[in-house]
Amino acid sequence: MLTSIQICGVFFLQYLDKQSLSYAGAFELITDLGLTNSQYSWCSSIFYVGQLISEFPIIYLLSRLHLTKFVGVTIILWGGLCMCLAAPQSFAGFAAVRFLLAIAEGAVSPAFVTITSVWYRKGEHASRTALWISMNGLAQIVGCLLMYGIGKNVAAGVGFYLFMPNGPNEAWFLNARQKHVLSLRMVKDREGGDKTSFSSSQFKETVEDVKARFAFWFGVLVTMQSPVLTFASLVIKGLGYDKFQTLLNTAPSGAVQIAMLWLGILFCTLLPKNRTFVAMALCIPPLIGNVFLMKLTADDGWGMIVAAWISSCITAPWTILLSLTASNVKGNTKRSIVNTAFFIGYCAGCIASPQLWTDRPRYFEGVVTAIVTWCLLFLATLAYRIVCARDNANRERVLNGVEISAGGTEQVDLDRSGAAKGDLTDKEDTNFRYSL
Repeated sequence: MLTSIQICGVFFLQYLDKQSLSYAGAFELITDLGLTNSQYSWCSSIFYVGQLISEFPIIYLLSRLHLTKFVGVTIILWGGLCMCLAAPQSFAGFAAVRFLLAIAEGAVSPAFVTITSVWYRKGEHASRTALWISMNGLAQIVGCLLMYGIGKNVAAGVGFYLFMPNGPNEAWFLNARQKHVLSLRMVKDREGGDKTSFSSSQFKETVEDVKARFAFWFGVLVTMQSPVLTFASLVIKGLGYDKFQTLLNTAPSGAVQIAMLWLGILFCTLLPKNRTFVAMALCIPPLIGNVFLMKLTADDGWGMIVAAWISSCITAPWTILLSLTASNVKGNTKRSIVNTAFFIGYCAGCIASPQLWTDRPRYFEGVVTAIVTWCLLFLATLAYRIVCARDNANRERVLNGVEISAGGTEQVDLDRSGAAKGDLTDKEDTNFRYSL
């Protein structure tokens, strides 16, 4: 529980930071800094340029350094840079701080996916991932009402560095028996824990693995609609509301996101072998919301507001797809690469998409882009399910033919830390089955 609380706290602050641009836009940031439409879009995009650049060294660092200590240091740096956002008086200065802030934040999300896969079993990945991603919606609600406290990130980083264990066997709040029980739980999923080594063979395998490429494209497609989170407040403000009414009318979208997310987790629990189908179903509500944003007129005030709320339900399919990434990858180096590939795609989508949201006040080009990419994400998720189901079927045929490699034996030995010995990938472990 303490592990989840720390992750949730940091993710809450991270999303509050990301949404600060939207809130500041409602509070005359554009006027104060003299921003053009294009410059405001670049204030959003430049963040993801920095995060994209940071992901490449992070692939290596996450597999080499003590995971939680490394992330703790980056959170402290990120908190300090957050406080620097108040200083710039021009577009150039503001964009520069946003760029540096993104570099400091780059390790957080990939590391949290790895931590989730180290601490929890495959069947628990969807609910645990949903728990910390729910902080997106909570931050959106709270951020609209409380626009202060960014400096608290520094304290969160110190706490994460000091108190967040790297795995069950380093947990200071567990006794020896509890550590052993948690380790045995993870061994049931043939999980080897976090290791500080980089494998060139796993790097090669990842490059050749089509499922790893899906992780990248999921990241791209699920975030091509993300500008609606930043621009929704401007759409609502464009309907004639003042800045305070805009914030109050934007706040419920966070609650709608949380409700949609946990509805998805409920169906994942009821249909544990059909997470991909749940993700596909969750693409439909925001798709409909964007269609309404395009078709409704400015006179349909509350209709536009509700459409903006529904269009913002991005975190639900994102969570399910991220949990599949956590469940379907084994191997220390391979997992670091695939988790980071998802967020490289995420950054690429977030860089490109704001450039299509420039035609005030309705942003039709951006809305059309969102509609198209929701359809593509639906089809990509279906294709991913087909690939994983095919690989599972091939493994069953091999198993029935008694052609089992050394990595597929039922006995799993433990190392001194209590994790599974060795560092087999999902491809090498023939008893591993992909979650659908």
